[in-house]
Amino acid sequence: MRAFFGLNSEYIEDVYEQMFFMNYTGNWSITELYSLPVGLRRWFVKRTIKQKDDEHEAYEKAQQKSRRS
Repeated sequence: MRAFFGLNSEYIEDVYEQMFFMNYTGNWSITELYSLPVGLRRWFVKRTIKQKDDEHEAYEKAQQKSRRS
């Protein structure tokens, strides 16, 4: 359902997913997340995902190296 004024349900769902992710991975409070500007919140989400991917890749490389030894 699209709202004539305001935000549609898909947008709100995306906002809630971002807030959950940042709370779960970084212990941000809902108040902190709610008061962040949208662009900054999105940047933190993308940057956190990149960091987690980089850490996972480093872990995988270390696992492969230890198996060869």
